[in-house]
Amino acid sequence: MSLTACSDGVIAPLHRPQELVVITREGPTTFTADANLGEAGFEHDLATMFAEEVGLPIRFIVASDEDEALQKLRKGDAQLAAAWLTPEIDPALPASQPFAESGSIVVTHEASLPVSDVASLNSKTVYVLAGSRQADVLRELKEKAPRLKIQEVHASSPLDLLEGVAHQRYGAVLVDHTAFDIGANFYPELIGDLEVGPDEPISWLFAPGSDVKLKQKADAFIERKLSDGTVERLKDRYFGHVERLDQADIEGFLDRMRNTLPQYRDLFQEAQARTGIDWRLLAALAYQESLWNPQATSTTGVRGMMMLTTETADRLRVSNRLDARQSVLAGARYLAELRDSLPSSVRGPDRLWMAVAAYNLGLGHMNGARSIASSLKVNPDAWYEMKKVLPLLARPDYYHRLKSGKARGGEAVILVENVRIYADILGRHELAWRPMPRRADGNTELAGTPTLNNR
Repeated sequence: MSLTACSDGVIAPLHRPQELVVITREGPTTFTADANLGEAGFEHDLATMFAEEVGLPIRFIVASDEDEALQKLRKGDAQLAAAWLTPEIDPALPASQPFAESGSIVVTHEASLPVSDVASLNSKTVYVLAGSRQADVLRELKEKAPRLKIQEVHASSPLDLLEGVAHQRYGAVLVDHTAFDIGANFYPELIGDLEVGPDEPISWLFAPGSDVKLKQKADAFIERKLSDGTVERLKDRYFGHVERLDQADIEGFLDRMRNTLPQYRDLFQEAQARTGIDWRLLAALAYQESLWNPQATSTTGVRGMMMLTTETADRLRVSNRLDARQSVLAGARYLAELRDSLPSSVRGPDRLWMAVAAYNLGLGHMNGARSIASSLKVNPDAWYEMKKVLPLLARPDYYHRLKSGKARGGEAVILVENVRIYADILGRHELAWRPMPRRADGNTELAGTPTLNNR
């Protein structure tokens, strides 16, 4: 794909593009790249769907911040920017129809004095991502709080700023509200003190002089995806679970993550090497099941770190369910079997979430719920739909139709949503891990190497 500059410095429209080039930036609402899970993110997925619709392969350029994203877009390095941007950030750039909205919020540490109003920002230093729209918001606030000090930080993500508040390196930060909602799960000591300004629309921005038909197609695409529920499903995938746990839940998890998890980290990494499932997801499931207690026993007879039933343990040749290594390896293998038993039509992370639900319910009940979903004409391959259907397994008018019978499907939904947030927290605090390549004898080296995660 070539870009031709006009004599007045404006980029000419793209002719017969061979790919859709999208500028994005790292962040909890936009784009992440994980060593094991690959590229993902709300705007990443939405832009990828759009590229598929227009029949072009997609290529992402990851900018360091909003300012760089806008500079690259103005230069014509890409056709559009999908970087959690608001049209007001540069009215000269064509903007798509909005698909979300979000505001800005001042965040402090729970040990700090609260920020009750804009006037209380006087004489405070507020940290903000360099080149972000929040930096512009702060500059506007100086009219009402002239002694406000603004410190722009070059960081890859608003989560880095929130981490700085949690560790008390920064007294106060201004971040996107959605980023705070996510970050509060990683750092429960954060307090969202003051919302600044109204919520603003979030849109894609287009390069100057880019083909007007591309924007028209994007507007039509977004309109359809808003109408058919796709945008809501994506929001649920990335943000729908972030408010499930309270502060005490998160603090308890973080305490055990620091003091208990190190004893078993090698076991979860060995299980990843054997199953391909990220060790942090396996650890999250184990925490939900037993709080990482290898001696755990329930009134229903399930036991051990991964809370295996006697039947499952016997089938997987576990001689002692209270042995942590046997339990973790068997539980990971069982989860992998459930994942691989689902139809190929179940894709992406939905496949893993349904496998986790089946870990709790059993595959028979999951298949029964999928049958109910089909009868209700909702998508049985989407976790967004299935978490509404699973509670129906407790209702006689539904479970009487099924060979598998009654089940506590609502509990399975809660389990999955909790596992999702625990895995997200581990993804923030713990490095990804990549096993060494297989040896000549076909066995996997279990030493492995840590790799940078999506921080």
